[in-house]
Amino acid sequence: MTNLMETIDMASIPAFCEGIQYFAASMPEFEKLGAASVLSDKIHAIPNPEDASAVYQTMLTADALRYLTLQVTGAKSSGHPGGFASSADAYAAMVLLGHTNIVTEVGHHAPGFYSAMFMDTSLEEMGIKTVKDMRERFREMHGLLGHLSGAIPGLLAPAGPLGQGQHFAMAGALLHPDKLFPVTIGDGGLGEPYIMSAMQHFNTAYPHATNFLPILVWNGYSQEHHSMVSTWSNDRMLDYWRGHGFKHVHIINAKDFDDQNQSGEYVDSTLFSFEKRMEFTAYLLKTAAKAAQSAMNGELTAIIVKQLKGAGVHATGAKSHNLYAHHTLESEDVVTGLKRRALSPQAWELVRENMKNAGGGPAVKTVVTEFELAIPDLGTLPLVDFEVGKENKIPTTAFGEVVAEVGKRDPRFIVTNADGNEASAMANINKALTIRHPTVDGLYFQGPAGQVYEPLNEDACAGLAVGVSLFGGRSLWCSYESFAINGLPIWQTVIQAMAELRRKTPSTVCLFTAGALEQGRNGWTHQRPEIEAYFAAMMRNGNVFPLFPVDANMIQVAYDWALKTHNKGIVITASKTPLPIRTTLAQGREAMEKGAITLMDSEGKGKVVFAVTGDMVLLPVLEAAEALKAQGKGVRVVAIVNPRRLYRPNDVLWNSVSQPDDKFMDDASFEAMFGGDALIGVTGGPSAMLEPVMLRSKSNRDVFCWKRGETTANPNQLFDFNGMNAKAMTERALSLLG
Repeated sequence: MTNLMETIDMASIPAFCEGIQYFAASMPEFEKLGAASVLSDKIHAIPNPEDASAVYQTMLTADALRYLTLQVTGAKSSGHPGGFASSADAYAAMVLLGHTNIVTEVGHHAPGFYSAMFMDTSLEEMGIKTVKDMRERFREMHGLLGHLSGAIPGLLAPAGPLGQGQHFAMAGALLHPDKLFPVTIGDGGLGEPYIMSAMQHFNTAYPHATNFLPILVWNGYSQEHHSMVSTWSNDRMLDYWRGHGFKHVHIINAKDFDDQNQSGEYVDSTLFSFEKRMEFTAYLLKTAAKAAQSAMNGELTAIIVKQLKGAGVHATGAKSHNLYAHHTLESEDVVTGLKRRALSPQAWELVRENMKNAGGGPAVKTVVTEFELAIPDLGTLPLVDFEVGKENKIPTTAFGEVVAEVGKRDPRFIVTNADGNEASAMANINKALTIRHPTVDGLYFQGPAGQVYEPLNEDACAGLAVGVSLFGGRSLWCSYESFAINGLPIWQTVIQAMAELRRKTPSTVCLFTAGALEQGRNGWTHQRPEIEAYFAAMMRNGNVFPLFPVDANMIQVAYDWALKTHNKGIVITASKTPLPIRTTLAQGREAMEKGAITLMDSEGKGKVVFAVTGDMVLLPVLEAAEALKAQGKGVRVVAIVNPRRLYRPNDVLWNSVSQPDDKFMDDASFEAMFGGDALIGVTGGPSAMLEPVMLRSKSNRDVFCWKRGETTANPNQLFDFNGMNAKAMTERALSLLG
């Protein structure tokens, strides 16, 4: 155990250390190896990784981060210290080597990342200047939330659900080829099915973008048990990574340096003698420097740090993962852990000096996501105003023409699609921008310099697209509505992060095509319109905008509108079937701003209003409207285009988000558009998307919506199966009118 100070000379303790409970009286070899910091305002990275002082100070940095992680989580008897503790050495090495654009796949590493941001002074941007401040604001509202957020000064990206961090690292690598993006990955998270395949496909598509560096934290445990890869041999793990395209894979195995006869394959390096700790850290630092160099030199590289989970904190294994109510700053295990890792005041000062100079300054002043990325001005996009009432046009094809123009004007723009643009009537995107593929083939519009990214994996599609948007670039994720669900976890993570960002970034835009009504022959496996309920729920978040253009004109306007927004999640849902042109471009713009537009209005005995989301579903609605009109009834058909606009201001947390949008339809306008003797909401998806209208309507009302899928020969059979045909709507309207 560290030699603790019995009496504290307060004058010797740096002000930022207020809140630290235990200090060491001295540190071994400090006078020799810690006399001067290895980094300064002129030296931003360790010049020589084999220098003993550099090794020693890397070790001190890791211990400082371990101490703070336990001190802060212990203050709230809550949080996750164990996982980061086993990665602290690797994290410290990367930082002191000047590579501070670090992301993670593991949200549970949050207290360690916060500790790093505290030590480099980034947290002072949010008023956290002392350890006491950090203890008080950890896991509190407007403080340091339990899992990582890019809203925290100096942190690049969020981390919550497992299996996401690599997307941010790869997006950063694409947008900033001169920077290295290390990403820590837990061996518990390695079980997520998409991590390795996503990196492999990315490397195949972008073989020169190797400037991201996965760091596997192989500590033998996941959250509550041994990890599923804990029984693997070192050779098997090496083969696994090499089999996914990694040219250089380095294992730093703490057991190779153990001089304390620890049992098992996973050991705690903090228990080694001082000499062996130095050897372990020296090897890690040297290997990290070598790996960073090869990654920056165009060779796909990975680091594996094999060390017991919880190394250096209050417990080891899965028991170190989480703190519970009985873990307090007075409980024996936490106190023991803190005392073991205690640093002297001089060591704390040294660690802070190094960290605030690493990479050129505090992360909040230097990492790439602290700045708005310069992107080309798109100017005025060439939208085609198809004539109303003439020939039918395919909405997605019209959309594709605009997308192609965006790609031509912005060379870094990326379109992602797992199931194929051509299958969604958007081959024009592929033809203009080219599918990115190592094989050149003109028949399939593919080649190595394309802007269309097509892994057969929605997680990889959504991940790269939203990662690029979060990091400041333009992107578009296209998907079949039925498959998009597999990419939504990363999409939702980024949308919430965008709601909190302290900077502007292009909105993440999605196009979901080939909805259930177009997938009859494929059956229920391809019919997932309930996905719209996901977005309906998220609308109340404040920055989520589902859009339902009614034709090929309005979809162009919808995309043009989306491109002009920031920090939002915008979902455009449209058909790949030729449909009538019902609106002009000008009417589309009006609908986008107001939230809805009247497509038909006739007077008669009584008035029934159809409020409709979608394009193809308008076919039975307008047929019903004509039938009612023929019976002398008044009918109004309103297309709900931007339902977020139809909520009342108090329904949505619009004022809590970055780049807020406070436009909502007022009561008088709502009544003029939706008021009548009866209201029927119609949607090809779930009824939840109609909530803004149903909340405000005072009319007798009902809903026609999707219930379930079935194999059918045409859309009309699906309408019939779900009780959504014109006959049913007509009968219900007459019933509501009395």
